[in-house]
Amino acid sequence: MQRIYLDNNATTPLLPEVFEAMRPFYLEHYGNASSIHQQGQQARAAVDHARESIARMLHCRAAEVVFTSGGTESDNLALFGVLAPGDHMITSTIEHHAILHAAHSLESRGVEVTYVPVNAQGIVEPETLLAALKPNTRLVSIMYANNETGAIQPIDALAAIAHAGDALFHTDAVQAGGKLPLDVSPHGILKHADMLTLSGHKIFAPKGTGILYVRRNVRLSPMFHGGSHERQRRAGTENVPGIVGLGKAAELCTEWLKTDGPAKLAALRDRLEQGILSQIDETGVNSAGAPRVANTTSIYFDHVEAEALLIALDLKGLSVSGGSACQSGASEPSHVLTAMGLSATRARATLRFSLSKLTTAAEIDEVLKILPAAVAHLRALSPTYKKTTVSV
Repeated sequence: MQRIYLDNNATTPLLPEVFEAMRPFYLEHYGNASSIHQQGQQARAAVDHARESIARMLHCRAAEVVFTSGGTESDNLALFGVLAPGDHMITSTIEHHAILHAAHSLESRGVEVTYVPVNAQGIVEPETLLAALKPNTRLVSIMYANNETGAIQPIDALAAIAHAGDALFHTDAVQAGGKLPLDVSPHGILKHADMLTLSGHKIFAPKGTGILYVRRNVRLSPMFHGGSHERQRRAGTENVPGIVGLGKAAELCTEWLKTDGPAKLAALRDRLEQGILSQIDETGVNSAGAPRVANTTSIYFDHVEAEALLIALDLKGLSVSGGSACQSGASEPSHVLTAMGLSATRARATLRFSLSKLTTAAEIDEVLKILPAAVAHLRALSPTYKKTTVSV
């Protein structure tokens, strides 16, 4: 059975070009980047090259790139690194749990947190953020693109409001990486972002790698204490192979975004959506009216439990998700979907399909053959669907 992988928001495969770039730093150039001998200098040069590659991706200075172990650490560093007891922070109800759980912990330490709601499309409206500002607001953290629905936030407007209130602005851009241009330069869409999070394994780099962009005028307290690595912002010996892989992946993403690749990917996503909606009744696309990243669609299938459908599809060779992979096995419905106003029942009937630049039209066509039969089979077992069909 040839498997079809449509769960790229959970993780992406390691590209061969990325693996080949990493290989020498496992076996030959294994020096510590802090050592001054030749092996150390080779490692340091590789780390510096990767930092420059990511800086070009973000249109920032290389010195503003801090290497971390991934999105969760970067999000936590952004929050814990600038907030102190008595400060006020604003975030949204649809953030990744790396933000939400960190915010809950900060509350227990004396930081005041406001969780602003979203509209039915999963968007934070600028006037809602404006109304939440307080004199002691120190930080606003709003994600760029949602991991479940793909909805893109009006990030420029939100960040400008934060700055008008003398607050710093951080964005979790993990799901925007490799899908949207990330320009923090004075003329870029992210020009007001003071900090930005990226994760390597979402852009075809290895797991356990990530970055936090920190604008040069932002003072950041480290979470780890040890050596003076990363300009004293993140102690610990650098993961040289992982950093090299992240840098190579950033280069490939930067080049791909200059091509017609994003438009082709969006066309495949639309083909999948239209095929599902035309073949299967009582379905709908969450955040359909919002701007979304090209690869993501969140679709509900009424009268079906998403978990049962996911398992049925997995047995047919199709890998998808019921929402965030970080919440796999959770008994509660998606906090993102319920924040958008979906009922618990509909939230539990939702699947996320997340494509990548490796997805083919043939794979989409195969999904459109597999999915309707799987839904029909499960609905045949559903009392609510039988009752609905009989009454029509």
